[in-house]
Amino acid sequence: MIAPEQTILGIIGLGYVGLPLAVAFGNHIPTFGFDIDLNRIRSLEKRIDQTFEVSTDELLASKNLSVTNELEKLSVCNAYIATVPTPIDANRNPDLGPLRKASEAIGSLLKKGDVVIFESTVYPGATEEVCVPLLEQVSSLKLNRDFFVGYSPERINPGDKNHRLKDIVKVTAGSSEKCANFIASLYGGIIDAGIHKASSIKVAEAAKVIENTQRDLNIALMNELAIIFKRMNLDTNEVLEAAGTKWNFLPFRPGLVGGHCIGVDPYYLTHKAEALGYHPEVILAGRRINDRMGEYIVGQIAKLMNGRKKFLSGSKTLILGLTFKEDCPDLRNSRVFDIIDELLTYGAAVSVYDPWVAELSNKPSRNFELVSEPAQGKYDAIILAVGHKAFKSIGIDALKGFGQSDCVIYDVKSLFEKEDVDERL
Repeated sequence: MIAPEQTILGIIGLGYVGLPLAVAFGNHIPTFGFDIDLNRIRSLEKRIDQTFEVSTDELLASKNLSVTNELEKLSVCNAYIATVPTPIDANRNPDLGPLRKASEAIGSLLKKGDVVIFESTVYPGATEEVCVPLLEQVSSLKLNRDFFVGYSPERINPGDKNHRLKDIVKVTAGSSEKCANFIASLYGGIIDAGIHKASSIKVAEAAKVIENTQRDLNIALMNELAIIFKRMNLDTNEVLEAAGTKWNFLPFRPGLVGGHCIGVDPYYLTHKAEALGYHPEVILAGRRINDRMGEYIVGQIAKLMNGRKKFLSGSKTLILGLTFKEDCPDLRNSRVFDIIDELLTYGAAVSVYDPWVAELSNKPSRNFELVSEPAQGKYDAIILAVGHKAFKSIGIDALKGFGQSDCVIYDVKSLFEKEDVDERL
C-alpha cells in the first residue's frame, strides 16, 4: 500500500464537503477535484466558491489542487474520496443513485493498490453492501487483495466559521488494519483536532448517522414543547432560558429542521432498521413532529390574523429567509418551502426576501415571488423564518416598516424580544 506522502488524491464531488477537503489536501499533496457541474468547475478555476465555505485566498494557497469535470484526468490518482450527496426520494427512502454513480466512476479508474474512501452519510453497511460490489464489478478487482476501502464521515457545518474541517475530530475506518492506519495517517495531515479510529466501517457509518438523528430528536422535543407551552400561554424561550441555568440542560431550541443532514439522515437509519424487521418509533415520531412545523406555524399566523379581522386568503405575506439555515446560501431541503406551500393553500400571495439568495436557478413549481427588496407598508403578515444576521442588523422597526399598520409579525427563530413581535415559536 502507498505511503500517505506518496498519495495522489482524487476527490469526487466538490460541494460543501468535497471542496474544503480538496483545498486542505491540496496544500500538502497532489489533489484532483472532480465535479459533474461545469459551472462549478469554471467558478473554482477563477478561485471563487459560490457556497462561501472556502475563501479565494484559501483556493489560491492550495497550490497542488486541480479541478476538472473530466473524470479521466483522475486516472493518475492512487486514492479517492467520494463526497457525493445521499438524499432521500419522494417517499423518504434513501436515494443512493449519486453514490452508486460515484462508485462506478471510481471503479472505472481503479488500479491495484488503490484506496477508496467514502464520506457520504449512509446507513450502517452501505459502503460494503452497495459501494464495494460496484467497485469490484466495474474494476474486476477484489477488495483487500487488489484495492482497499475506507469510510470517514463528513462533519461539515455549512456557514459555520468557528468549526471548520481542521478543527473537528475526524472519525476514520478501513477495510483492513493496514488500510485503517493509512487512512488515519492521511487525514492526520490536515486535521488538527485529532483522529478517532473506529473499529470497523459499520461503526463509523453508524456514528455519523446517529449524530444528526440525536439532534433531530432533541429539536423535535423542543418543537413539541413549544406547541404545548403555547396552549399554556407560556413563552417557550423564557422557559428554556430558565431551564438552561442547570449545568446539564442541553441548549436546543425549537425551529424548522431542514438541510441535507438533520432532516434526511434519520431516514437512512430507519430504513435499515425496518429492513431488519424493527420499526423505530421514537426516531420516526421526532421526524413527524419536525416535518409538521411549517403547517403549525401557518396555523398560528392564521389565528393571529383572525384576531385582527384579517384573513390569510387574499393576504400579502412576506417571508424573511429561504435557506435551510442562517448565513449560508444552501436551499437543499429547506423547510421554509413548507411554510410557502401551506400559505398558498390558504390563498395567500407570498413574497420571499433572502439576501443570501440572489436567484432561483431551478425554481420549484410554487407560485411565490422572490424579491430583491421588500416593499414598504405592503404586507399583512411578516414571517421571520431564517435567523440571518442581516435581519437582526436591519432591526425590528425597519422590518415592521415592510408591513401595514396592523401587520402580524411571527418570529420563528426568536431573533427579537417577545414584546417586539406578535408571536415567537
